[in-house]
Amino acid sequence: MRKLLLLVALSLSTCCLAVPAHAQDSKKTPPGPAPDMTNSVLEQWNDIGRKLVAMAEDFPDDKYTTYKPAPESRSFKGNLVHAAGSMYYFTDPVNGKKPRYPDEYAGDDLKTRADVVAFVKKCIADGADAIKKLGDSGLNNSYDWGDKHLYHGYDMAYGIIGHSGEHYGQLVVYYRANGLVPPESRPKK
Repeated sequence: MRKLLLLVALSLSTCCLAVPAHAQDSKKTPPGPAPDMTNSVLEQWNDIGRKLVAMAEDFPDDKYTTYKPAPESRSFKGNLVHAAGSMYYFTDPVNGKKPRYPDEYAGDDLKTRADVVAFVKKCIADGADAIKKLGDSGLNNSYDWGDKHLYHGYDMAYGIIGHSGEHYGQLVVYYRANGLVPPESRPKK
Protein backbone atom coordinates (compact mmCIF):
# COMPACT_ATOMS: atom_id res chain seq x y z
CA MET A 1 0.00 0.00 0.00
CA ARG A 2 2.88 2.36 0.82
CA LYS A 3 4.42 1.72 -2.59
CA LEU A 4 1.11 2.56 -4.29
CA LEU A 5 0.76 5.82 -2.33
CA LEU A 6 4.36 6.72 -3.11
CA LEU A 7 3.80 6.03 -6.81
CA VAL A 8 0.64 8.17 -6.87
CA ALA A 9 2.40 11.03 -5.03
CA LEU A 10 5.35 10.85 -7.41
CA SER A 11 3.04 10.87 -10.45
CA LEU A 12 1.08 13.87 -9.16
CA SER A 13 4.22 15.85 -8.38
CA THR A 14 5.60 15.12 -11.85
CA CYS A 15 2.37 16.38 -13.44
CA CYS A 16 2.37 19.50 -11.29
CA LEU A 17 5.92 20.31 -12.35
CA ALA A 18 5.19 19.71 -16.02
CA VAL A 19 2.17 22.07 -16.20
CA PRO A 20 4.11 25.25 -15.34
CA ALA A 21 6.84 24.31 -17.84
CA HIS A 22 4.22 23.90 -20.58
CA ALA A 23 2.58 27.18 -19.60
CA GLN A 24 5.92 28.97 -19.99
CA ASP A 25 6.40 27.49 -23.47
CA SER A 26 2.98 28.67 -24.59
CA LYS A 27 3.85 32.27 -23.62
CA LYS A 28 6.72 32.39 -26.13
CA THR A 29 4.76 32.81 -29.35
CA PRO A 30 1.00 32.55 -29.48
CA PRO A 31 -0.35 30.92 -32.63
CA GLY A 32 -1.53 33.20 -35.37
CA PRO A 33 -5.08 33.20 -36.67
CA ALA A 34 -6.34 30.28 -38.73
CA PRO A 35 -5.88 30.86 -42.47
CA ASP A 36 -8.89 31.57 -44.64
CA MET A 37 -10.29 28.80 -46.84
CA THR A 38 -8.25 29.79 -49.88
CA ASN A 39 -4.96 29.68 -48.04
CA SER A 40 -5.86 26.44 -46.23
CA VAL A 41 -6.63 24.67 -49.51
CA LEU A 42 -3.60 26.24 -51.20
CA GLU A 43 -1.29 25.13 -48.37
CA GLN A 44 -2.42 21.51 -48.68
CA TRP A 45 -2.30 21.61 -52.49
CA ASN A 46 1.24 22.95 -52.51
CA ASP A 47 2.38 20.55 -49.79
CA ILE A 48 1.44 17.40 -51.70
CA GLY A 49 2.80 19.07 -54.84
CA ARG A 50 6.15 19.72 -53.17
CA LYS A 51 6.40 16.04 -52.21
CA LEU A 52 5.58 14.85 -55.73
CA VAL A 53 8.11 17.24 -57.28
CA ALA A 54 10.82 16.04 -54.88
CA MET A 55 10.15 12.45 -55.95
CA ALA A 56 10.04 13.38 -59.65
CA GLU A 57 13.47 14.96 -59.33
CA ASP A 58 14.96 12.23 -57.14
CA PHE A 59 13.99 8.68 -58.15
CA PRO A 60 16.85 6.83 -59.94
CA ASP A 61 16.94 7.17 -63.72
CA ASP A 62 17.41 3.45 -64.31
CA LYS A 63 14.16 2.64 -62.48
CA TYR A 64 12.09 5.68 -63.47
CA THR A 65 10.19 4.07 -66.33
CA THR A 66 10.90 0.40 -65.67
CA TYR A 67 10.25 -0.33 -62.01
CA LYS A 68 6.81 -1.73 -61.14
CA PRO A 69 6.08 -3.52 -57.85
CA ALA A 70 3.92 -5.99 -59.83
CA PRO A 71 3.42 -6.53 -63.57
CA GLU A 72 -0.08 -5.02 -63.51
CA SER A 73 1.10 -1.91 -61.61
CA ARG A 74 2.06 1.41 -63.10
CA SER A 75 5.73 2.25 -63.43
CA PHE A 76 7.13 4.91 -61.10
CA LYS A 77 6.79 7.47 -63.89
CA GLY A 78 3.28 6.28 -64.78
CA ASN A 79 2.11 6.54 -61.19
CA LEU A 80 3.65 9.98 -60.76
CA VAL A 81 2.23 11.29 -64.04
CA HIS A 82 -1.21 9.91 -63.13
CA ALA A 83 -1.14 11.65 -59.73
CA ALA A 84 -0.09 14.97 -61.24
CA GLY A 85 -2.30 14.80 -64.35
CA SER A 86 -5.36 14.03 -62.26
CA MET A 87 -5.00 17.47 -60.67
CA TYR A 88 -6.73 18.76 -63.79
CA TYR A 89 -9.86 16.98 -62.55
CA PHE A 90 -10.04 19.99 -60.23
CA THR A 91 -8.36 22.71 -62.28
CA ASP A 92 -10.28 22.26 -65.51
CA PRO A 93 -13.87 21.92 -64.17
CA VAL A 94 -13.52 25.00 -61.94
CA ASN A 95 -12.41 26.84 -65.09
CA GLY A 96 -15.47 25.59 -67.00
CA LYS A 97 -13.63 22.91 -69.02
CA LYS A 98 -13.52 19.13 -69.21
CA PRO A 99 -10.41 17.53 -67.67
CA ARG A 100 -7.67 17.55 -70.27
CA TYR A 101 -6.12 14.16 -69.41
CA PRO A 102 -7.87 10.80 -69.24
CA ASP A 103 -7.71 8.88 -65.98
CA GLU A 104 -5.18 6.46 -67.46
CA TYR A 105 -2.86 9.08 -68.96
CA ALA A 106 0.61 7.50 -68.78
CA GLY A 107 2.70 10.41 -70.04
CA ASP A 108 4.03 8.55 -73.07
CA ASP A 109 4.70 11.94 -74.67
CA LEU A 110 6.96 12.88 -71.75
CA LYS A 111 10.29 11.47 -72.92
CA THR A 112 12.78 12.63 -70.29
CA ARG A 113 12.91 13.12 -66.54
CA ALA A 114 13.03 16.88 -67.20
CA ASP A 115 9.76 16.57 -69.16
CA VAL A 116 8.12 14.73 -66.27
CA VAL A 117 9.39 17.21 -63.67
CA ALA A 118 8.14 20.14 -65.78
CA PHE A 119 4.77 18.40 -66.22
CA VAL A 120 4.37 17.75 -62.47
CA LYS A 121 5.31 21.35 -61.64
CA LYS A 122 2.86 22.71 -64.24
CA CYS A 123 -0.02 20.58 -62.95
CA ILE A 124 0.59 21.86 -59.43
CA ALA A 125 1.07 25.48 -60.49
CA ASP A 126 -2.08 25.50 -62.63
CA GLY A 127 -4.11 24.15 -59.70
CA ALA A 128 -2.57 26.65 -57.28
CA ASP A 129 -3.38 29.49 -59.70
CA ALA A 130 -6.99 28.27 -59.96
CA ILE A 131 -7.32 28.14 -56.16
CA LYS A 132 -6.00 31.71 -55.82
CA LYS A 133 -8.24 32.95 -58.65
CA LEU A 134 -11.34 31.32 -57.13
CA GLY A 135 -10.78 32.68 -53.64
CA ASP A 136 -13.10 31.78 -50.79
CA SER A 137 -16.29 32.54 -52.69
CA GLY A 138 -15.24 30.56 -55.77
CA LEU A 139 -14.18 27.58 -53.66
CA ASN A 140 -17.65 27.70 -52.12
CA ASN A 141 -19.35 27.64 -55.53
CA SER A 142 -20.74 24.41 -56.96
CA TYR A 143 -19.20 22.73 -59.99
CA ASP A 144 -20.14 19.81 -62.21
CA TRP A 145 -17.63 17.04 -61.65
CA GLY A 146 -19.52 14.68 -63.95
CA ASP A 147 -20.96 12.80 -60.99
CA LYS A 148 -24.41 12.30 -59.47
CA HIS A 149 -24.46 15.81 -57.98
CA LEU A 150 -22.54 19.08 -57.96
CA TYR A 151 -19.52 19.60 -55.71
CA HIS A 152 -18.12 22.63 -53.96
CA GLY A 153 -14.75 23.72 -55.29
CA TYR A 154 -13.05 23.08 -51.95
CA ASP A 155 -14.43 19.50 -51.91
CA MET A 156 -13.02 18.91 -55.37
CA ALA A 157 -9.62 20.33 -54.41
CA TYR A 158 -9.43 18.26 -51.23
CA GLY A 159 -10.55 15.18 -53.17
CA ILE A 160 -7.64 15.62 -55.57
CA ILE A 161 -5.22 16.40 -52.73
CA GLY A 162 -6.30 13.14 -51.08
CA HIS A 163 -5.97 11.24 -54.35
CA SER A 164 -2.48 12.62 -54.93
CA GLY A 165 -1.59 11.75 -51.34
CA GLU A 166 -2.65 8.15 -51.92
CA HIS A 167 -0.37 7.95 -54.94
CA TYR A 168 2.41 9.62 -52.98
CA GLY A 169 2.06 6.77 -50.47
CA GLN A 170 2.34 4.24 -53.28
CA LEU A 171 5.46 5.97 -54.56
CA VAL A 172 6.97 5.75 -51.08
CA VAL A 173 6.56 1.98 -51.37
CA TYR A 174 8.37 2.09 -54.74
CA TYR A 175 11.28 3.78 -52.95
CA ARG A 176 11.31 1.34 -50.03
CA ALA A 177 11.03 -1.72 -52.29
CA ASN A 178 14.21 -0.52 -54.00
CA GLY A 179 16.09 0.01 -50.75
CA LEU A 180 15.78 3.80 -51.03
CA VAL A 181 14.65 6.41 -48.53
CA PRO A 182 12.04 8.83 -49.93
CA PRO A 183 13.03 12.54 -49.83
CA GLU A 184 10.42 13.39 -47.18
CA SER A 185 11.71 10.66 -44.82
CA ARG A 186 15.35 11.72 -44.93
CA PRO A 187 16.87 13.62 -42.01
CA LYS A 188 16.50 17.37 -42.38
CA LYS A 189 19.72 19.31 -42.82
